[in-house]
Amino acid sequence: MLSRAKTCLRDDIVRAADLVSGAFARGGKVLVCGNGGSATDAQHFAAELVGRFLAPDRAALPVIALNADTAVLTAWANDVGYADVFARQVRAYGRPGDVVFGISTSGRSANVVAALKTARDCGLRTFALLGGTGGEAGDLADCALIVPSPDTQRIQEVHTLALHLICELVEARVAPLP
Repeated sequence: MLSRAKTCLRDDIVRAADLVSGAFARGGKVLVCGNGGSATDAQHFAAELVGRFLAPDRAALPVIALNADTAVLTAWANDVGYADVFARQVRAYGRPGDVVFGISTSGRSANVVAALKTARDCGLRTFALLGGTGGEAGDLADCALIVPSPDTQRIQEVHTLALHLICELVEARVAPLP
């Protein structure tokens, strides 16, 4: 699975890194979201770029994990519904030049799909890290990185590797190592 993913995802990983580093170069930020294990991946991605991945002295990069604010998540889910919880935050935080990044092993998570639709409606760029056939989320992404597997565990493993590769490429573009 890993060798097959490596071959078919290489160009998409580079395109994703270009999209993310381009947003930073223009003064934008990345809004990332997911559910369950994908929520953890979203927070991991944010932590690597707000903190540091390999470049110890680079400036912090603006990435917000939309699934990390439990007060916003639970208030909106309780009062309105969970399907719009990320889209609401995209409307609140998204600005021209930003990228909305959705993570879903199926590509069918209603709230991730809604976030990507809202991003498009607001004129923001979109990136999705998906599995299987990519689902509806794949059709909404300017750049879709789709792990060609029906197995959630294998998809998540490849997602972790892809996130690390994207972080490494982004850092190389914004703060090259000496």
